[in-house]
Amino acid sequence: MSDSKLREQMCLLAKSLYDRGLTSGSTGNLSSRTADGGLLVSPTGTSFGRLDPATLSYFNAQGLLVSGDKPTKEMPLHSAFYDTRSTAGAVVHLHSCHSVALSMMPEVDEDNFIPPLTPYPIMKLGKVKLLPYIMPGDPAMGEAVRGLAGKRSAVMLANHGPVVASKDIEAACNAIEELEEGAKLALMTRGHHPVGLSDEHVQALVTQFNVQWEA
Repeated sequence: MSDSKLREQMCLLAKSLYDRGLTSGSTGNLSSRTADGGLLVSPTGTSFGRLDPATLSYFNAQGLLVSGDKPTKEMPLHSAFYDTRSTAGAVVHLHSCHSVALSMMPEVDEDNFIPPLTPYPIMKLGKVKLLPYIMPGDPAMGEAVRGLAGKRSAVMLANHGPVVASKDIEAACNAIEELEEGAKLALMTRGHHPVGLSDEHVQALVTQFNVQWEA
């Protein structure tokens, strides 16, 4: 994909997320690998609803900021995924309401944050790791992701928001939407003893769709 088309796609997808309330104000950030091995990143303090393709932060293949506005303060979070997951072509971080709410609930499974109620979160995300609260912009967020050694494509920052890495920006946006919908469903059914997927159902999905699951 050309640089110009990727810039337009990033802004279009960001606006779609914003327009549907999946992040608000100037929250959230996203990044994507470019064809030349560089990186396009949403600038700090910008709204997903009003990103400008021309002002996206551009880092060259050597990791130097070449053009665009100052990047998001959560670059260490993005870099951690790119450095530890060879398949990562894009990273998206939102402050989506339901996933944040679920992260504050007692007795949430830290190793498998989204309960296996429906197939698609499993297929798109694998197990989502719930990380403890870390102040926004703190490099410790990146260190926490690096500590997972590339074994997770998605994490949930407690009291903050989800972060997902995938092969490209469209896949990453689709996956983080599945995370938010999974969290929403978990909250809707919380306390009602829902009948989720069995271990056999989960294993069949993991096998059929080659999901990284046991890590």
